[in-house]
Amino acid sequence: MEYTFTTANFEQEVLNSELPVLVDFYADWCNPCKMMAPVVEALAKELAGKCKVGKCNIDENLPIAQKYRVASIPTFIVFKNGQPAKTVMGAMPAQELRSQVEQAL
Repeated sequence: MEYTFTTANFEQEVLNSELPVLVDFYADWCNPCKMMAPVVEALAKELAGKCKVGKCNIDENLPIAQKYRVASIPTFIVFKNGQPAKTVMGAMPAQELRSQVEQAL
């Protein structure tokens, strides 16, 4: 299952999550973000039960993007115990993103 994170639910769903959380910071107009969408969806299925996976639209949730210094998109941040544990930026092969996320888990 893929989540949608917003300013309304970020604290509850990400910061207070018992599981690690992968947040995909993206925008609808971003072509590399669109390329990564199926990769993120596949990871959500693969990591079900081990890690929450979801997206955060930076245009609609700018305060969150600013707080975590999202300067370019896509940016992927793995949160553990309410803190950013790993940040990866840019489009990349599925295997590379999977490897980066698994290192952080």
